[in-house]
Amino acid sequence: MVYHGSMKTTIDIPEDELRDAMRFTRATTKREAVVKVLAEFNRRRRMAELVKHSGTFSDRFPTNDEIEAVDAERDRRLRARPRR
Repeated sequence: MVYHGSMKTTIDIPEDELRDAMRFTRATTKREAVVKVLAEFNRRRRMAELVKHSGTFSDRFPTNDEIEAVDAERDRRLRARPRR
């Protein structure tokens, strides 16, 4: 796995959940398990986004302006979400 930057943080993870994550991902360290689980979660969310848009484009490739409009809308929604 290649890491492009990282963020140190302290979080409370239930032991059973972390143990299962290590088992399911075959990770050898807690950090590796958390990174793999986050990557898988994000991959699934990206796939769900693609499926949500499935069939919304015509048979042609979208133009750069259309792609940027979709990105801008996504960014607008992300900025509008309340922070925790």
